[in-house]
Amino acid sequence: MGGRHRERARRYATTTVAAGVTGSPLPQSSPTLATYLQDAGYQTAYIHGKWHLAERDPVPDGQRGGYEYWLGVNTPELCSDSYDALLYDDRGREVRLPGYRVDAVTDAAIRYIDAHQHDPFYLFLSLLEPHHQNSRDDYPAPDGYAERYEGKWMPVDLAALRGSAQRHLPGYYGMVRRIDEALGRLLDALRSLGLLGRTIVLFASDHGCHFKTRNGSTSAARMRASIRIPVAISGPGFEGGGQIRELVSLVDLPPTLLDAAGLELPTDMQGRSVLPLLRGERDGWPQEVFFQVSESEVGRGVRTGRWKYYVVAPDVEGHQVPGAGQYVERYLYDLVADPWELDNLVELESHRDVCAVMRERLVRRMREAGEDAPRIESVPSRAGRRRVLTEEAGL
Repeated sequence: MGGRHRERARRYATTTVAAGVTGSPLPQSSPTLATYLQDAGYQTAYIHGKWHLAERDPVPDGQRGGYEYWLGVNTPELCSDSYDALLYDDRGREVRLPGYRVDAVTDAAIRYIDAHQHDPFYLFLSLLEPHHQNSRDDYPAPDGYAERYEGKWMPVDLAALRGSAQRHLPGYYGMVRRIDEALGRLLDALRSLGLLGRTIVLFASDHGCHFKTRNGSTSAARMRASIRIPVAISGPGFEGGGQIRELVSLVDLPPTLLDAAGLELPTDMQGRSVLPLLRGERDGWPQEVFFQVSESEVGRGVRTGRWKYYVVAPDVEGHQVPGAGQYVERYLYDLVADPWELDNLVELESHRDVCAVMRERLVRRMREAGEDAPRIESVPSRAGRRRVLTEEAGL
C-alpha cells in the first residue's frame, strides 16, 4: 500500500490533535493507519515529509505515528532544498540523499519496496513538491524544467487576480512534471518485482496553491484551488478505471484503505470507505463535504454539488486556537456558474435561502465532527437582479 495524504486525515484535525493546527504533536494514544496495519501483520514505513505532527526535527520516536521504518522529516520546506534532501532515520541521525529531492526520496522508497517485496507492507511516501521552498519563496523545479512551461496556460482565477502566479507557475508545473515521472518509476519498480497487480497504490496531493491571489499565503485558505485535490487509486478492488462523482473527503481515505485490506473499520473513524460507491451503492452517502481551516484563519465551510458556503471567526488567530464559538458569514459561491470562485454571493438578498440551507448543513456537520454548535452571524443583505428558485437552494 502506498499514498500521499495527511496521517491525521482519519479524523478531523480538531478531534485528533489537541490544538487542531499544523505543527501540533500527534497524541501517542491516537492510533493511526500504521498501527492498525501493523497489528494486521503489515510492515509499515514512512519516508520523507511533510509530517507536521511533531514538535521538532528530528522527530522523536513517540511522535512518529507508530511507523516501524522511519526516514523522514517534520518540516522539509524549512531544513532541506530542491538539491539538498535532508532526512533523519529512526535513530535521529542525518541522512542526505543525492539528486533532485523528488528523485532522491522516490529512490529511497523503491529501495524499501525491493527490500520488503516478500512482506505485506504499508509505505507512506510523502513528497514536499510542489510546495514552495519557504527559505526563498520559490518553486524550484529540476534544472531545465521550468523553462518548458514559460507562457503556458494559466487557470482563470490566477489570471484574473493579482498574485505571484506569473512568476511561480512555470516552476510549479515543472515540479508536477517531475512528480509524474517519479510515480512512473515507482510503478515500474512494482511491476518489475511482480507486485503491481497485488499492491494498492493511492496517490493524493497535499493542498493546492492559489499563489497569493486570495491572501498573503500560498495555500492555507478556503478556496477551491487549495482544498479540492486530485486522488487516484489503483490495485486490487480498484480495477477498471472510472471516476467517483460523489463528494469525497480526505477523512474517507483511511477507512477506504482498511476496508480494501479486509480489516474491520474502527468505530472512531469519522470518514467512510468509498468501496460501496465503486459497487454502485450510493444510498446514504453524504450530499455535502465539510472542511476546517485553522491556520491562516479560523474558518469552517461546507459544499454541495452546487454551492460552497464559508464562515470565519472574527479576531481569532488561526495558529493559536483550533476553533471558535462564533462565526460570521464570509463567502457563498455558485460552483456551477462560477467554478473559479470569483463572484461572492453571500450578501445578495436573492441568496438568503441558500445561505440558510447551507448554514444548517454546516452546523450539523460541525456537531458530527465533534465541535460545539456555533453561533453564525449573517451579513447584511443587498438587493440585486438575480433569482434563485426554491428547489435550487438545497442543491
